[in-house]
Amino acid sequence: MINRRLFLSVLLATPIALDMAHAADPIKIGLSGPFTGGSAAMGISMRDGVRLAVNEINAAGGILGRSVQLVERDDEAKNEMGVQVAQELINKEEVVATLGFANTGVALAALRFYQEAEIPVIINVATGTAVTANAPSPSYIFRTSASDSLQTQMIAKEVAEVRHFTKAAIFADSTNYGQLGKEDMLKALDKYGLKPVVVEKFNIGDTDMTAQILHAKEANAEVLITFGIGPELAQVANGMNKLNWKVPFIGSWSLSMGSFIDAAGANANGAIMPQTFIQESSTPKRKNFIEAYQKKYSVDRIPSPVSAAQGYDSVYLLAAAIEQAGETDGPDVRKALESLNKKVEGVVTDYDKPFSATDHEAIDASVPLMGKVENGRVVSATQ
Repeated sequence: MINRRLFLSVLLATPIALDMAHAADPIKIGLSGPFTGGSAAMGISMRDGVRLAVNEINAAGGILGRSVQLVERDDEAKNEMGVQVAQELINKEEVVATLGFANTGVALAALRFYQEAEIPVIINVATGTAVTANAPSPSYIFRTSASDSLQTQMIAKEVAEVRHFTKAAIFADSTNYGQLGKEDMLKALDKYGLKPVVVEKFNIGDTDMTAQILHAKEANAEVLITFGIGPELAQVANGMNKLNWKVPFIGSWSLSMGSFIDAAGANANGAIMPQTFIQESSTPKRKNFIEAYQKKYSVDRIPSPVSAAQGYDSVYLLAAAIEQAGETDGPDVRKALESLNKKVEGVVTDYDKPFSATDHEAIDASVPLMGKVENGRVVSATQ
């Protein structure tokens, strides 16, 4: 009789023990970004912002009583590596969601695997319009960065309405990011009846932009609009100085990257770009975030403040969705993201129903402002 009772006791307790063990398992969230190479300023800043948020959430008890475990992978800003990372995070690590993607081309190559697996992704840096626009329905792809479509509208307004320029040159790198951004820029300028006098292309790793700059100078361009990343943008700014071509330098958000500002030095001063976040303690939330980042990573200026802030906020949006869903099942988390029932206080902004079933862009025209490089930092262009 004793043995039978013991057997029944163990049998009945086993499902409970298994449920308790599962409940204690960490929630595995993927993190994909370029942590090496020319895009590393974006990737590392994003990663470190994500880590800050995860540490805060875990210190407060985690999500659904479970700790969060980041599974980080370096996609090296390479499309093929992004695909490999996605397959590993989905099939081997079995993540419930993924954050990251700094490069539009990598995102476009890898996101279909998450879509097919019904695993939500919050893109927190990459801005290519096609990244979300081309996703099938129901889409598992969300974004907390300002799309190129939104940024180019801001740039076109600055060029045509604010500064009244009629002759613009466009320089774009040869990546998906640069070429898709250029197409968005052409559409935005066309709404003002403007056509660029010059459209030039350059490659990642190029160090001599003399030919492109001379072409724009000879065409009497009044303003230069750029789509690229820090290292090559610095070569453009330095080449303009060398050839004594002094026109306003306006571009996408990436002109705020530390790799541009540091390599261009004084030649970066005056560069203007859309920003969702500027490293200024304008709210208590931003002040706490900036100070926590500086203390944790022993830096004064965040290498890519926009990437860090958007990465940080993406964690809290995902956490809110999982809490609301009450589980980590992909379709349920997706539905929760599309119908968040509580406001999420972020560093970039406060998110009140940031997504819907038909709109997966958290950033609208009310959020970004124009920033300006001034003596090694980005400040508000309206100051």
